Amino acid sequence: MKQIITEKFNNTYIITISFISALGGYLFGFDFAVISGALPFLRPEFQLTAWWEGFLTGSLALGCIAGCLIAGELADRYGRKPGLMFAALIFAVSSLGMALSHGLTIFVMMRFAAGIGVGMASMLSPMYIAEISPAKVRGRNVAINQLTIVIGILVTNLVNYTLADKGVEAWRWMFGMGVIPAGLFFLGVLWLPESPRWLLKAGKEMQARKVLNKIGGPAFVENTFSEIQVSLQGMSKQSYKAVFAKSVRPAVIVGVILAVFQQLCGINVVFNYTSTIFESVGANLDRQLFETVSIGFVNLLFTVVAMWQVDKLGRRPLMLIGSLGLSILYIILALLLQYQATASLVSVFVLLAIAMYATSLAPVTWVLISEIFPNKIRGVASSVAIVSLWGAYFILVFTFPILAKKLGTYGPFYLYAGICLLGFLFIKNKVYETKGKTLEELEQNLITH
Repeated sequence: MKQIITEKFNNTYIITISFISALGGYLFGFDFAVISGALPFLRPEFQLTAWWEGFLTGSLALGCIAGCLIAGELADRYGRKPGLMFAALIFAVSSLGMALSHGLTIFVMMRFAAGIGVGMASMLSPMYIAEISPAKVRGRNVAINQLTIVIGILVTNLVNYTLADKGVEAWRWMFGMGVIPAGLFFLGVLWLPESPRWLLKAGKEMQARKVLNKIGGPAFVENTFSEIQVSLQGMSKQSYKAVFAKSVRPAVIVGVILAVFQQLCGINVVFNYTSTIFESVGANLDRQLFETVSIGFVNLLFTVVAMWQVDKLGRRPLMLIGSLGLSILYIILALLLQYQATASLVSVFVLLAIAMYATSLAPVTWVLISEIFPNKIRGVASSVAIVSLWGAYFILVFTFPILAKKLGTYGPFYLYAGICLLGFLFIKNKVYETKGKTLEELEQNLITH
């Protein structure tokens, strides 16, 4: 049964709970960005080689993989809300652990632990938002998660820039500040309702109706209730084996490839190794950290543009524009780095690449991952896709210092340009539009095709 176009929704409530859930994205943004400002201090502190620099940076991703695997089981067994609370607690403890570390091994272990919290939140926050949002605003609401990620990146870069002149121990304060957003996130999640789709799946019909009544009117409640029940008929506990069943395999393959592409497209080396890139064209430490702030501002601005367009222009056009645009910009950036252009000119094309990514691959990939999997396996399928994403992120950030040492800082960007071109061709041939459809309608289309 299709949703009635004239239905009224409690938009204030929907946006409020979406923002609170999306604070998990802020934690992601914090730990993602803090390393960029801290690396110039960590290199002499721990005597980092290129290998250890890559491993230290990428250890977050290894933790994220573990977090996703934990979150998939936790979300399906106990609900989305307990998983989000656990993620916040892990993040708070690990932030303090990194700040107080006095050896490389302990620091890497704590960064791995932080990754567990980030990985759980990176899976559960967009899943939760997709499950509580009406179809007509789902893309915008899931993109709120990306908005909080980029706010986290920007605020963290500003804090790093402010703390940079506080001496050689400044990095401890950079990491320790993570306790503040983790605490706020935990308190916010206490107030959130459980996902109505999970409640119905768990047989808690009265609680599910209560949540749906807060979101929309009677027609919305009845339509959504019946659609969810139909999608859950004959459902039993799903294992990871179910993700590879023939009926859902096409959606899973698309989800996994999009997740891997979002990372191997290469933009995250710009976020994580800003100092390395600008040092290669002669920028001093102050200029390097200033560039991280500029990147944060542009990232935020164009994420807002993406939120405005994702439910209007659609998912597919944004992904196509982003992948092809990045391919072209990377070639230009590689040439500028290769021939030692000025830091100001390099900055222009770095910021253009950030703008292109923030408008397309960054938010839209998360939206698609939250949409394309059937209700019965959404938890485990999302887990598989996001584990793949974090695995790709580890490969990217681990290999960049090694490749940059062997090929020059510019060399890897030619590789990323080729990957983006391949991504463009995949999206053009395999990714279909999902805007405006309920999760249950998307599931029916999957079965039909």
